[in-house]
Amino acid sequence: MAGRVAGSSRLNRRTALGGLALLPVWGCSQPAPPPDTPAIEADLAAGETHGLVDLVTLDPAFKLDIRYATANNFTGRILYPQPRAFLRREAAHALLGALGELKAAGFGLLIFDGYRPFRITRLMWDVTPRSKRNYVANPKDGSRHNRGCAVDLSLYVLATGKPVPMPSDFDDFSARAHHDFMQAPAEAIANRTLLRDTMQAHGFYAMGNEWWHYDFKDWKQFPLLDVAFGDL
Repeated sequence: MAGRVAGSSRLNRRTALGGLALLPVWGCSQPAPPPDTPAIEADLAAGETHGLVDLVTLDPAFKLDIRYATANNFTGRILYPQPRAFLRREAAHALLGALGELKAAGFGLLIFDGYRPFRITRLMWDVTPRSKRNYVANPKDGSRHNRGCAVDLSLYVLATGKPVPMPSDFDDFSARAHHDFMQAPAEAIANRTLLRDTMQAHGFYAMGNEWWHYDFKDWKQFPLLDVAFGDL
């Protein structure tokens, strides 16, 4: 992948796994959850499986458009057996904070992807042309999606349920997907900026060449997982 963005500047995206072995989820010790209110803690625990939280159990304003559960994605094939989105509980809690701020402004979050089994990352790499592999994660390092600490998303209008305009579609492997692409309509650029500023205020970092992709700040604390959706 290309760099990530802090504010308007682009930073190089770094992978930090090296040769670390893939760990089964049931054998992993989890970091202590952050201090929180009893109500939020209860909500998170209710939807949690294998350390991952099903986002739709937390707030109906998380709206799903899971392209990888359909053939409407860059691979042209169905990759997920179910249209579901999961994140680590700490990342899910942070995303709830971002959603709360956006709801006050009349927007919800449209979720394209969250946790991704490692086997799917490997498949994506294998079917992607070499010239476009800067848009997909290299399986030798794994993806932050495999850690349950990355989310692909956009905005939609709460009153209508309609997605807002963005400079490109999801998984557009072109310059239009980059945060520094400025030839889009002003409304689309403003929406991209609103999403980026809100997400970064709640502990997520933007991917420089994918306006929809955000990494949770504490992703290094979590191991790669290869748990199938059917086991969650």
